[in-house]
Amino acid sequence: MRRLIPVSTNEKEHAEHSCGDDCHPSAPGVRKSHHSAEFKSGLTTRLNRIEGQIRGVKGMIERDTYCDDVLNQLAAVQAALNSVGRLLLEGHMKSCIIERIEAGEHEVIDELLITVNKLMK
Repeated sequence: MRRLIPVSTNEKEHAEHSCGDDCHPSAPGVRKSHHSAEFKSGLTTRLNRIEGQIRGVKGMIERDTYCDDVLNQLAAVQAALNSVGRLLLEGHMKSCIIERIEAGEHEVIDELLITVNKLMK
């Protein structure tokens, strides 16, 4: 199994992540986030690897691979997904959340707590 290459989380990248006015809805239900090309590329690379891992797990099941081996691969997939989630959450908190709080939209804190609770399940 290949190890994931970490996506950089340096200051420059976070500055490039800035969502501007697109982090919060301009119309009900419409929200966008703008990530740097480097950030998106890193996430896409991670997600492509996760997709490959999922196909690998499917193949293991089709080949009747020992259950413990399949479960270990599933744990690796879950860890990789959690890593993607942490990176997105960090960027979201350092840009969108701060901007919305500064704009007086304090309800974003409740939204964030709901999202964090979903990620922690």
